[in-house]
Amino acid sequence: MDQGAKSYWAEFVGTFTLCFIGQGAICANELLGADGPGLLGIAVAHGLALAVMISAFGATSGGHLNPAVTFGFLVTGRQSVPSAIKYWISQIAGAVVASWLLTLVFPGAIWQAVRLGAAGLSPETTVMGGVIAEAVMTFFLVTAVWGTVVDERAPKIGGFGIGLAVLMGILMGGPMTGAAMNPARAFGPALVAGAWETHWLWWVAPMLGGALAAIA
Repeated sequence: MDQGAKSYWAEFVGTFTLCFIGQGAICANELLGADGPGLLGIAVAHGLALAVMISAFGATSGGHLNPAVTFGFLVTGRQSVPSAIKYWISQIAGAVVASWLLTLVFPGAIWQAVRLGAAGLSPETTVMGGVIAEAVMTFFLVTAVWGTVVDERAPKIGGFGIGLAVLMGILMGGPMTGAAMNPARAFGPALVAGAWETHWLWWVAPMLGGALAAIA
């Protein structure tokens, strides 16, 4: 599916959209307080952004928009190492630019309070619990990718099955880990907001879950 520059641009724009809209919903929730969208609204924002962008760019890049999805393609031999690296760079760049722009959209006190929606463990969640949660949620997400996009017998529903997988993951895991399920989605706000606590978790666990789903 790698078609060169236009695929990398698609991965950049798609991941940018996911982060700008998803993290923006978290910031908006902080801004509005009791009138904010809440967990459901934040989950819907992430899910819709991903569904729309995967549907828009599926024919251009495959609509990965997530290093864990690309890693699944890599470990199953569907993508080469050089191509995967270029996808990863495009995805991470999209997340970083989106995170930076959000600092210009929302007041500093707002985005700093939620650290731009950076993933983080709740006080009640152990590191092991966080790893398991992120790995399992990403397993579901990448299973949705294979079942609705990769499989030639897949139903023609665009990216909406994948968006719903992200939505359900956030509804369950959002309060515990942030339910990033995506190393780029975790890296962008971590870099811009300086939220690095246990950051490795949102690389290791999604990559593990994505690889297991792809192999399965």
